[in-house]
Amino acid sequence: MNKPRFVRRAVAGVAVAAALSFQSAAFADIVLGYQTGIDPTKVPQADGTYEKVIGEKLDWRRFNSGPEVVAAIASGDVQLGNLGSSPLAAATSRGLPIVAFIVSAQINAAEALVVRNGSKIEKPEDLIGKTIATPFVSTSHYSLLGALKHWQIDPTKVKIVNLNPTEIAAAWRRGDIDGAFVWSPALGEIKKSGKVLTDAAEVGQWGAPTFEVWVARKDFAEKHPEVIAKFARVSLDSFADYNAHKAQWTADSEQVKKIARLTGADPKDVPELLAGSAFPESQAQLSSALLGGGTAKDIAGTAAFLKEQKRVPSVLKDYSPYVSADYVRQAESVQVGQR
Repeated sequence: MNKPRFVRRAVAGVAVAAALSFQSAAFADIVLGYQTGIDPTKVPQADGTYEKVIGEKLDWRRFNSGPEVVAAIASGDVQLGNLGSSPLAAATSRGLPIVAFIVSAQINAAEALVVRNGSKIEKPEDLIGKTIATPFVSTSHYSLLGALKHWQIDPTKVKIVNLNPTEIAAAWRRGDIDGAFVWSPALGEIKKSGKVLTDAAEVGQWGAPTFEVWVARKDFAEKHPEVIAKFARVSLDSFADYNAHKAQWTADSEQVKKIARLTGADPKDVPELLAGSAFPESQAQLSSALLGGGTAKDIAGTAAFLKEQKRVPSVLKDYSPYVSADYVRQAESVQVGQR
């Protein structure tokens, strides 16, 4: 199995990001980097609601992992991107000028460590000597390392391989790996012939919580705050709709079908995968637990863990400059349909 090059590209991109000039970019289109995680925002994305509310042409680009999104942001190709907490901590620790403006998911069962039926992995100790795949520097990788730490298993005694979700699904079908810590749609596929050993919710209780955010390049956010606020408004509306009508988001509902088409997930898996995360609305976003301070603290905690694992060279004293609640506050005054 060939290891993908996105981690090397991401690290290199972030390393030079501080030297890049972000002063005078002219955006013909707004480019957004999204991933295949299952969340309510995929519905307005599919419907074109973001374009209608923002009033600009949006170029949606799909990425396999957070480090790929980080590399695209660092290169200047992407203005807004969807990241997990681990690549976010790695990027900000290296000084990439971005701002997290909304928590798009608090990950629970939506990411999990699944071991193959017949792999003879019945308990954590059985992972020793086995081949476990995960996208490096992702939230799943962070959760895997957090689980191994909790179980007091030396990571060097497990063969951890770097594969993106699409590659994990293919490697699973070939029988090349014994397990994987990953998200959907790969998660839904491998669970059909494997069992969950732990998930992000349990690892979070052990002291390594994970979450997803939308970030913007700071130069773009400063020049176009109204775009960020409108993007946040549409996202928050999608969270509220899902939270109020979860029972109606069934496998044959239009909402779930749209999510499945955008992500490649099986519609039958989507309701369970949606239930595997929490999607905070405005009041929760602005609370001290999230954008009001908790998110910056969680980034710092993640960065400290990554440094311990030698994934980042250093940790910043303060991560609050990389988080802002301003755009969610501004979103409260945005009217849907406003252009």
